[in-house]
Amino acid sequence: MASAIYLDDSHSEVIDPPKNEEMLDVTELVGDHTPHSPKPNVMVSGNVRELLECPVCLNAMYPPIHQCSNGHTLCSGCKPRVHNRCPTCRHELGNIRCLALEKVAASLELPCKYQNFGCLGVYPYYCKLKHESQCQYRPYTCPYAGSECTVAGDIQYLVSHLKDDHKVDMHNGSTFNHRYVKSNPHEVENATWMLTVFNCFGQYFCLHFEAFQLGMAPVYIAFLRFMGDDAEAKNYSYSLEVGGNGRKMTWQGVPRSIRDSHRKVRDSYDGLIIQRNMALFFSGGDRKELKLRVTGRIWKEQ
Repeated sequence: MASAIYLDDSHSEVIDPPKNEEMLDVTELVGDHTPHSPKPNVMVSGNVRELLECPVCLNAMYPPIHQCSNGHTLCSGCKPRVHNRCPTCRHELGNIRCLALEKVAASLELPCKYQNFGCLGVYPYYCKLKHESQCQYRPYTCPYAGSECTVAGDIQYLVSHLKDDHKVDMHNGSTFNHRYVKSNPHEVENATWMLTVFNCFGQYFCLHFEAFQLGMAPVYIAFLRFMGDDAEAKNYSYSLEVGGNGRKMTWQGVPRSIRDSHRKVRDSYDGLIIQRNMALFFSGGDRKELKLRVTGRIWKEQ
């Protein structure tokens, strides 16, 4: 499948299907996240989608849907933002619910918004957001940790993005031998982190190395992330080794999926952690310069 980029500027909250029987008779939808076959009477026209679009945030509306005395609607999240005034006619909103539109929404089934990425499922309106938050075809966010990069897309697109836009080093093979050098290792908070991408076993892996504060202690950490979902990441293992002066430290683990953010993996300490004093001991010399050599390999479990 051709690579694809996805830029999502919506901030919709994942909402469970309504459970209040007085509001809607949609109890058969609760907890139902399995794809459905489209039905002739639920094909959604553009006009219906416009009716379900909040005029303020432009996101799909979910119960409670509010309306003014003239029938103009908006979502519950935007009601406080407009100070109880209809954004369309400026009349006071009050506490009027648009139960008719909520019932219309309950009768609809819509395709997943990630259908261009391969998802062919069709879902009840009130289950669609929850499915999309877990959809296996949803795009991945950029694994680059040196900036707040908001780019998202499939794996092939992100690999090209890392290479062309972030100038990340790309390597083929399942073994590595990297040297990290820093002239002033005492400035841990300003230490340069590094990212290298490896292509092996038909997959891509991200090797991270950086410095941060573990409580009051300055440390370095190295860890591997898998460019794919967690279930597939568990098919692989990796080892890291660092040493010097006749000593060495080793780490063996399972790469974490890039579905988990770089910060989440780092803050869970799921990798090779080296105290600064130990790192300087490994570096040799007068301990004024960091010179660490990190070696390792990736393998596929049988």
